[in-house]
Amino acid sequence: MATKVVSDAVCTYCGCLCDDIEVLVQDGKIVDVRHACILGTSRFFDYLRPERMVKPLIRVDGELKETSIDEAVKKAAEILAKAERPLLYGWSMAGCEAHQVGIELAEEIGAVIDDTTSVCHGPSVIALQEVGISTCTLGEVKNRADLVIYWGSNPMQAHPRHMSRYTVYPRGFFRERGWRDRVLVVIDVRKTDTAKLATRFLQVEPNGDYELISALRLAVNGNKIPEKVAGVPREEIEKLAEIMKSCHFGAIFFGLGVTSSAGKNRNIDNVLSLVRDLGAYTKFVIFPMRGHYNVTGFGQVLTWETGFPFAVDFSRNYPRYNPGETTAVDVLLREEADAALIVASDPAAHFPRKAVEHLAKIPVITIEPFRSLTTQYATVAIPSAITGIEVEGTAYRMDHVPLRLHKVVEPPEGRLPDREILKMILEHVRALKTGAGQA
Repeated sequence: MATKVVSDAVCTYCGCLCDDIEVLVQDGKIVDVRHACILGTSRFFDYLRPERMVKPLIRVDGELKETSIDEAVKKAAEILAKAERPLLYGWSMAGCEAHQVGIELAEEIGAVIDDTTSVCHGPSVIALQEVGISTCTLGEVKNRADLVIYWGSNPMQAHPRHMSRYTVYPRGFFRERGWRDRVLVVIDVRKTDTAKLATRFLQVEPNGDYELISALRLAVNGNKIPEKVAGVPREEIEKLAEIMKSCHFGAIFFGLGVTSSAGKNRNIDNVLSLVRDLGAYTKFVIFPMRGHYNVTGFGQVLTWETGFPFAVDFSRNYPRYNPGETTAVDVLLREEADAALIVASDPAAHFPRKAVEHLAKIPVITIEPFRSLTTQYATVAIPSAITGIEVEGTAYRMDHVPLRLHKVVEPPEGRLPDREILKMILEHVRALKTGAGQA
C-alpha cells in the first residue's frame, strides 16, 4: 500500500487554522489525523460524507437532474447575466483565490456580495472601523500574556485548541510555566465548560454586557459604580478592574455572546474603548473569536479590492457599503434579489424564515461540495473540490495571519476547485454580455 504522511497540514474547521496537523494517507485516502481536535478531525474526514455531490445538477420540471459541468456553468452564467439585482453570498469556507474571482464576478454583473460576517461578527467589524483596535498576533499572546479573558465565547466547545495552542496552556517565551503563569477570566451568561476552568468567573445577566463593560471602564478609571451591575457585585467588578490594570500583558477574546446581545456594535465600541483605557496602565489587546476558517480572509480580500469588509453593492458600477441595506439578509427580506449565487455556505439553514422564503422564489446557484438545505432550492448545483484537503489555497487566521493550505488527497474525478468554477462562470457571463455567447 502506498503510504505518505502530510506534515504541517492546516485544519480548515475554525478560525484557529491549526497548522501542526499530521495526516496519514494510504492509497489516496485519509486514514488517520494527528494533533487535531475532534472537530478538526471530522473536517479532514468530511470528504467521505455520503452527502457529497457526485455530479452537477440542473432543475428540470421541478426536479434536479444530473448534467455536465459545462452545461451547469452555462446555465449559471445565463441566470446571473440576466439578473438585475443578483446576490453573491457565502465565501467563509472558501480560499482567498475564490474570493478574488467572486469579487470580480460581482463587479461584472453589478451584484451585492456579502459573507457570513453580516450575520455574526458584523457588529465587531463596524465597531473597529469606528473606534480602532489594539491587537497583535496569537503568537504574541502565547509568549507574553499573563491575563486571558474570554467574554461571551466558549472556546472549549467552539475552538477546542485555542486555549492549548495560543492562550492559557502553552509555554511561551515569557511564560515558561504555561498556565501557572497566567490568570484565566471568563465572563458569560452561564457557566460554560470554559468557565469551569477559569480562575475567576463573572456571570453577567443576559443583554447586560454593555452595562458591565461601562462599569469596568468606570472602575478602571477610578470612578464609583453601583453595588451591582448586570448581576455582578461591585466587589467583583472592582477586583477584575484591578487585575486588568496590574497585569503585564492582557488579552480579551470576545464572541457572539457580546456581538449578539442588546447593544450589538455599541457593545464592541465599548469593549474596544475599555482596552484603549487600559493602555494607560499596561499592555492590553483584543480579538474577535472568528468562526468559519476563512471569514477573516474574505474581509481582507474584499477590503483590498473595494475598501469595504463585507456587504458591498456594485449595482451602481462602483462599490457601496451600508450594512442594514446592502447585507444579504436585508436584500432578501426586501425581496430585491432576483438571483443568488451561494458559495460554500448554507443560508437556507440559518437565515430568517422570510429571507429563505424569498430565496426559494428566485433562481439559486450553489457551488458547494455537499448537498445541503440550500441545494434543495437550487436551480443549478455545482459540486466543488474541498480547499485545504483536495486543493491548495490561502486562508487568514483570526489574527489576520495568512497561511498556505496544503493539498492532502486528490479530488474525485471531475470535481474542480471553486475558483476554477467561478472563472468559468465569469468567462461565460462576459461572453454573453458582449454577444459572443449568443450562438
